[in-house]
Amino acid sequence: MMRQKFHIDFIGKSKIFFCISLGIMLVSLILNIVCLPTLVDIQFTGGTIIKYNYGGEPSHKNIEKIVNETLKGIDTLKNEKVDFSYSENLAASADDTTKHIVSLQFTGNKAVEIEHKQAITDALQKGYPKNSFEEESSTAVDASKGANFFLKCIIAVSMAAVIMILYVAIRFRKIGGLSAGVMAVVALIHDLIIVYFVFVLFRMPLNDNFIAVVLMILGYSLNDTIVIYDRIRENRRKLGPKVTITEIVNNSLNQCFTRTICTSITTIIAIGSVLVVSLIYGISSIISFALPMMIGLISGSYSSVCIAAPLWVMWKNHKDKKTLEKRKGAKSAYASKKSSKKAEKKETSEKTEKKETSEE
Repeated sequence: MMRQKFHIDFIGKSKIFFCISLGIMLVSLILNIVCLPTLVDIQFTGGTIIKYNYGGEPSHKNIEKIVNETLKGIDTLKNEKVDFSYSENLAASADDTTKHIVSLQFTGNKAVEIEHKQAITDALQKGYPKNSFEEESSTAVDASKGANFFLKCIIAVSMAAVIMILYVAIRFRKIGGLSAGVMAVVALIHDLIIVYFVFVLFRMPLNDNFIAVVLMILGYSLNDTIVIYDRIRENRRKLGPKVTITEIVNNSLNQCFTRTICTSITTIIAIGSVLVVSLIYGISSIISFALPMMIGLISGSYSSVCIAAPLWVMWKNHKDKKTLEKRKGAKSAYASKKSSKKAEKKETSEKTEKKETSEE
């Protein structure tokens, strides 16, 4: 058997782990409702994104002021909300002076007309004649297509969860695979919620990166959970039915703990390196993937060890308790019925004796 280096009572401390997760989610939910509303990218809501290349270091506040003042003079856009994001132009050559990009995101069903784009461009060029503002690209997304895309993403995540339950149920059927699969998905839902709150708290709009992170975390977290279940199955076969499920799972978790930590740290370092580079160069599209991914990896490792397995033990103990109570109830009913028949037989015998005595 694998040498055990840790002796942590994961099952005994399960309520502490549950409280930590619930506390984090509760605080995040309150912040989400009160002061940090969810941002949704135009990929889901529909709208238009216009990107401008420029050089130098003009103030971001001044750029936003010029754009907003220009929009006030356009009837169809004066009430539109505009989100600004800034990044480095990695495609620029060493001699190119336009090394920065500003993205203007307009939400709504109406695409920005060509003359309106030109009005914004003219205003930026007039405000900063030496910074070479030029329109790089313009992308419009229909709201209905965005909603359809979001629905397909939700269906993909749901199908992945169902397939995971079936896989775990079949592979670990000897230790109650269906319940193990359900608890694994509960832990995955925990990870999904944590990833969602990362996007909310760091003010990153939900987009295709969110779906990609969710699917990757589901696979990573499930991999950790399956390794733990596999160790539980092996230990149960070796230790036999006399050892309690709580002891078997605790031993299994401690045996897998080093492997889980080392794997997670290695992956987090790799993702963290990508995050650092994207922060240095201001690549928002990679930041919105790497940061949630890194925190999701931590959450996935935590949920595999501290959520999925303890929840499964609680369910197994509850089920075994119900089964034991049912058996006791059945034995009690049988004993009562047997006692009742015995009493009836005795009463019948006494009546017969009395009748025979009276006849004599």
